[in-house]
This record gives sequence, C-alpha cells and structure tokens, in this order.
Amino acid sequence: MQKTPKSLRLNIGLFGKTNAGKSSFLNMITGQDVSIVSEIHGTTTDVVEKPMELLPIGPVLFLDTAGFNDVSVLGEKRVARAKNAVKRADIAVIITTADCDETDVKIAKEIAEENIPLIIVFNKIDIKIPSVKAKSEFEKFGKIISVSSVDKNKREQYIVSFKEKILEIVPEEFITPPPLLSDIINAQKHAVFVVPIDIQAPKGRLILPQVQSIRDILDVNAVVSITQQNTYEQLLKNLKNKPDLVVCDSQVVDYVAKHTPKDINLTTFSIIFARNKGDLSAFIDGGKKIEKLTRTDKILIAESCAHHPLEQDIGRVKIPKWLERNLGFAPQIDFCAGKDFPQDLEKYSLVIHCGGCMLTRREMLVRMEICRQKNVPITNYGVAISFLQGVAERTVEVFVK
Repeated sequence: MQKTPKSLRLNIGLFGKTNAGKSSFLNMITGQDVSIVSEIHGTTTDVVEKPMELLPIGPVLFLDTAGFNDVSVLGEKRVARAKNAVKRADIAVIITTADCDETDVKIAKEIAEENIPLIIVFNKIDIKIPSVKAKSEFEKFGKIISVSSVDKNKREQYIVSFKEKILEIVPEEFITPPPLLSDIINAQKHAVFVVPIDIQAPKGRLILPQVQSIRDILDVNAVVSITQQNTYEQLLKNLKNKPDLVVCDSQVVDYVAKHTPKDINLTTFSIIFARNKGDLSAFIDGGKKIEKLTRTDKILIAESCAHHPLEQDIGRVKIPKWLERNLGFAPQIDFCAGKDFPQDLEKYSLVIHCGGCMLTRREMLVRMEICRQKNVPITNYGVAISFLQGVAERTVEVFVK
C-alpha cells in the first residue's frame, strides 16, 4: 500500500492559521515527526506531503500547509501555495484552537463553498477547552472534534475519532471508485490490449493506466490478452472467437482501428481515464472544437506530471504535429506541467489535457470547472487524438451508447 500512487490516495489537506498546530496534528496522526513543530509562526513553508495507510479508509496523502494568515517575508507566496492545495484536497481539515476568531470562520466558509467535505479540529485542548459558542460557529461547515496533539496518552482515542469523521464524509468515489472497464465487460468476456513499448514506457514495466486497466479486467473475472502493434493482426487471426473489446494506446489508434472489425468495441486507455478521472462528455465536446480552430486561436497543452520532454513526446511533439497536419497550419501552443494550472485561461480557445493518471479525480474535475467558468473548452489527449485521427465516433461509442 505504501507504493500506491498519489493520484489513487485520499488527499487530506490540513489548513488553518499559523501556529494552530497543523504540523503537530499531522505528527500525532502519523506517529512520526513528519513536519517541523515550533512556536515560531510560519515554520511550515511549502506543502508537506505524507503518504500513509489509514485503516480502514485505505491509502491517504496528508497535505500540511502554511498558515492562511502568514505575514512573513514569504507569506504571500506561502498562502498562495496553501490555497492551491485546497484544490487538491478530497477532504479538508481546519486546525484551530479555543481562541478561534473571524479568520478561522472565514477559512472554513471559503473551503465549504468549494464543496469540499470538511472536518474542524479544535487543537490544544490541554491549554484551553473550546466553548459551546465557539463550536457552534463551525457546526454548519462540517464535523467537529477536539484534541491535544501533545497528549500521547489519548493519541489512539483522537485517531479513532478522526477516522470516524472521515468515514462519515469521505467522497463516495473512494468507497466505490468510478469504473475503468468493469461496467462494460464482465466475467468470461475477452479484452485485447494493444500496448506499444516505446521510449516513454518505464523500463521493465507498463505505464500506470495499462496496469490499472489490466487489474480492472481481472477483478471481474474477464480475460485479457496483451500484444504490441506489430503482433496485433496475428493475434486476431489466432483467436477462435472475436474479442469483446479492444483497448489500445492512443498513439496507435489509427492503425488499430483500421485492422479491427467494425463489430468489435474499440477504445483507448486515455479515453478510459478521461471518463474515470473527469467528465467524458465535456472532453468530447472539447474535441469537437479542434476542427474549428483558426490561426489566431491559442491552445494550452496541460500535463499533470513534470518530466523532461522526450524525442517523440506525445504532448510536446506528436499532438502539435497532428494538429498542424489536420488544420493546415502550425497553431499557437503553450504548455504547462505539474500541479500548477494557469488561472488566466481566457486567452486560450482550447485546453488539451493529458490523461491525468497522476491527478486525483477531484483535481481533474477542479481543472475542468476552472475551464467551464472561463468558458474555455477542454479535451484530453486520448479524445483529441481520436478526433485528429478521424476515429473519435468509434472510440467513444462504447461509453455513450
């Protein structure tokens, strides 16, 4: 479980004012000195990430942030990082004390308005017990618990209480994750995966979307065959019965579509994740905008992970080439990578996002919502490539029937 990718963990953000005890609370929950604890305000500078197994909930990722009221030299940047972490949180935990004030209430109100499940922790009860009035200020925002992060004798009691509150508000998708393929293929059915081994594949391993898709197929007692592009046709000839589903890498979808009988369902790994991580219908609407792009339009190609572009990088090299081929001109393209997603989207006519395997579903939906508010269409790599290769109608059909 410690190797579970961050994108598959329940992200729990710790927020509040400086010196409320966010770091000491995290250290208490984990039983480790994960974050530096000090009486000096502003000790936490950047977001501190701590993955752990929090049973019975499962793999989680704690995000310890700087205080929202940090007025130090770098305070403005620290607060910006903390507020950006709100977008990553599946559950938000506000750490406050009995001496809470309007700033604490404002933090709770702002986070609640983002529709993020919220827990309010009154810390440092060894120093002062919060009043009924103080608690009543926060009851409308979320669940409330009281703790003393330094009371080792009651640590287990506090952890049990905290986990109970999480289970009461945890998003449904972490109890019943959105399906990859298990709702369209069932026991005894046969899927064929076409998996090119290229320079972007980790040595000795398959990429995460392929591994997760294989597991999803096996979990429903279906059968999966795996092949590369150059052996795909031979595999089909060797099969006694046609497969029920073919899934391929987006980069070979043109070839696979040409060599797959029309009566066999076909899609791509990236389209599977477009549905699993975000809103597939919105991605399809965004893909339809590609053919309407003009020379004056600007495109943003967004990646969820930061890596050095490779020789045949899908986002930096191949998609721009396919866009130029289809449009008849080289479009204006900006790129962004990692956790930072630009807010000034008004200058773009289209966002083309990667499959999002390194993002949580919430992070992807937040990015899609930002685009919606800015009235900027968004699509994903797999959907965009299917449109660029002229096979989009077929590759999304299995999900929109």
